[in-house]
Amino acid sequence: MTYITTRTPKTLFPLMSSLFDDFLNSAFSEEQTDANKTMPMDLSERDKDYVIRANVPGIKKENIKVSIHNNELLIEGKQDETKTEKNETVYRYERYKGNYRRLINLPDTTDVEKIEAKLEDGVLTLIIPKKEPTPSKEITIG
Repeated sequence: MTYITTRTPKTLFPLMSSLFDDFLNSAFSEEQTDANKTMPMDLSERDKDYVIRANVPGIKKENIKVSIHNNELLIEGKQDETKTEKNETVYRYERYKGNYRRLINLPDTTDVEKIEAKLEDGVLTLIIPKKEPTPSKEITIG
Protein backbone atom coordinates (compact mmCIF):
# COMPACT_ATOMS: atom_id res chain seq x y z
CA MET A 1 0.00 0.00 0.00
CA THR A 2 1.31 3.45 -0.90
CA TYR A 3 0.68 6.46 1.27
CA ILE A 4 0.50 9.87 -0.27
CA THR A 5 0.92 12.71 2.16
CA THR A 6 -0.69 16.04 1.51
CA ARG A 7 -0.20 19.35 3.22
CA THR A 8 -3.06 21.52 4.25
CA PRO A 9 -2.25 25.13 5.02
CA LYS A 10 -2.65 25.96 8.69
CA THR A 11 -3.43 29.63 8.80
CA LEU A 12 -5.30 31.28 11.61
CA PHE A 13 -6.46 34.13 9.42
CA PRO A 14 -7.16 32.75 5.92
CA LEU A 15 -8.77 36.00 4.73
CA MET A 16 -5.79 38.11 5.84
CA SER A 17 -3.40 35.66 4.21
CA SER A 18 -5.41 35.77 1.01
CA LEU A 19 -5.45 39.58 0.91
CA PHE A 20 -1.71 39.71 1.52
CA ASP A 21 -1.05 37.17 -1.22
CA ASP A 22 -3.31 39.07 -3.62
CA PHE A 23 -1.44 42.30 -2.87
CA LEU A 24 1.95 40.75 -3.50
CA ASN A 25 0.81 38.95 -6.63
CA SER A 26 -0.69 42.10 -8.12
CA ALA A 27 2.40 44.16 -7.24
CA PHE A 28 4.73 41.84 -9.11
CA SER A 29 2.59 40.19 -11.77
CA GLU A 30 2.87 42.64 -14.66
CA GLU A 31 3.57 40.76 -17.86
CA GLN A 32 6.82 41.44 -19.62
CA THR A 33 6.54 42.04 -23.32
CA ASP A 34 9.04 43.32 -25.81
CA ALA A 35 7.07 46.57 -25.97
CA ASN A 36 7.30 47.26 -22.23
CA LYS A 37 9.71 45.35 -20.02
CA THR A 38 9.18 45.66 -16.30
CA MET A 39 12.08 46.82 -14.21
CA PRO A 40 13.12 44.86 -11.14
CA MET A 41 12.42 46.72 -7.92
CA ASP A 42 12.30 46.45 -4.16
CA LEU A 43 9.35 47.78 -2.14
CA SER A 44 9.78 48.38 1.57
CA GLU A 45 8.05 50.18 4.41
CA ARG A 46 9.56 52.12 7.27
CA ASP A 47 7.87 53.92 10.18
CA LYS A 48 7.36 57.22 8.36
CA ASP A 49 7.62 56.32 4.68
CA TYR A 50 7.69 53.76 1.89
CA VAL A 51 10.82 53.16 -0.18
CA ILE A 52 10.95 51.98 -3.78
CA ARG A 53 14.28 51.07 -5.35
CA ALA A 54 14.10 50.32 -9.08
CA ASN A 55 16.97 49.07 -11.22
CA VAL A 56 17.40 51.29 -14.27
CA PRO A 57 20.98 50.54 -15.37
CA GLY A 58 22.28 52.58 -18.25
CA ILE A 59 19.14 54.73 -18.52
CA LYS A 60 19.84 58.45 -18.53
CA LYS A 61 18.07 60.67 -16.01
CA GLU A 62 16.26 62.57 -18.78
CA ASN A 63 14.85 59.26 -20.12
CA ILE A 64 13.12 58.39 -16.82
CA LYS A 65 9.63 59.66 -16.06
CA VAL A 66 7.82 59.26 -12.73
CA SER A 67 4.17 60.32 -12.53
CA ILE A 68 1.15 59.86 -10.27
CA HIS A 69 -2.50 59.70 -11.25
CA ASN A 70 -5.28 58.61 -8.85
CA ASN A 71 -2.77 57.14 -6.35
CA GLU A 72 -1.10 55.07 -9.07
CA LEU A 73 2.64 55.58 -9.38
CA LEU A 74 3.98 55.07 -12.90
CA ILE A 75 7.71 54.71 -13.53
CA GLU A 76 8.79 54.72 -17.17
CA GLY A 77 12.22 54.53 -18.69
CA LYS A 78 13.53 54.47 -22.21
CA GLN A 79 16.79 52.76 -23.12
CA ASP A 80 18.07 54.04 -26.44
CA GLU A 81 19.64 51.61 -28.86
CA THR A 82 23.33 52.07 -29.43
CA LYS A 83 24.58 52.07 -32.99
CA THR A 84 27.22 49.57 -34.02
CA GLU A 85 30.08 50.53 -36.23
CA LYS A 86 29.98 49.49 -39.88
CA ASN A 87 33.10 47.35 -39.52
CA GLU A 88 31.76 45.59 -36.40
CA THR A 89 30.15 42.15 -36.56
CA VAL A 90 27.69 41.50 -33.72
CA TYR A 91 27.28 37.86 -32.75
CA ARG A 92 24.78 38.27 -29.94
CA TYR A 93 22.50 40.94 -28.45
CA GLU A 94 21.48 40.25 -24.85
CA ARG A 95 21.03 43.73 -23.41
CA TYR A 96 17.46 44.94 -23.80
CA LYS A 97 16.92 48.24 -25.57
CA GLY A 98 13.49 49.81 -25.49
CA ASN A 99 10.87 50.89 -22.97
CA TYR A 100 10.60 49.91 -19.33
CA ARG A 101 7.45 50.48 -17.33
CA ARG A 102 6.10 49.82 -13.85
CA LEU A 103 2.73 50.75 -12.32
CA ILE A 104 2.20 50.57 -8.55
CA ASN A 105 -0.97 51.27 -6.59
CA LEU A 106 -0.12 53.42 -3.60
CA PRO A 107 -1.99 53.22 -0.29
CA ASP A 108 -4.29 56.11 0.61
CA THR A 109 -1.94 57.00 3.46
CA THR A 110 0.81 58.26 1.13
CA ASP A 111 1.67 61.94 0.80
CA VAL A 112 2.15 62.14 -2.96
CA GLU A 113 3.00 65.87 -2.79
CA LYS A 114 6.25 65.16 -0.90
CA ILE A 115 7.75 62.26 -2.84
CA GLU A 116 11.53 62.47 -3.25
CA ALA A 117 13.37 60.80 -6.13
CA LYS A 118 17.07 60.30 -6.82
CA LEU A 119 19.07 58.34 -9.34
CA GLU A 120 22.41 56.93 -8.29
CA ASP A 121 24.52 54.13 -9.80
CA GLY A 122 21.66 52.82 -11.96
CA VAL A 123 19.16 52.67 -9.09
CA LEU A 124 16.15 54.98 -8.92
CA THR A 125 15.13 55.51 -5.29
CA LEU A 126 11.74 56.97 -4.39
CA ILE A 127 10.95 57.99 -0.81
CA ILE A 128 7.19 58.21 -0.36
CA PRO A 129 6.18 59.79 2.99
CA LYS A 130 3.18 58.53 4.90
CA LYS A 131 0.45 60.85 6.13
CA GLU A 132 -2.12 60.46 8.85
CA PRO A 133 -5.28 58.79 7.60
CA THR A 134 -8.25 61.07 7.26
CA PRO A 135 -10.69 60.37 10.08
CA SER A 136 -14.07 59.18 9.02
CA LYS A 137 -16.94 61.57 9.47
CA GLU A 138 -19.73 60.59 11.78
CA ILE A 139 -23.20 61.47 10.55
CA THR A 140 -25.85 62.30 13.11
CA ILE A 141 -29.31 60.97 12.57
CA GLY A 142 -31.96 63.68 12.76
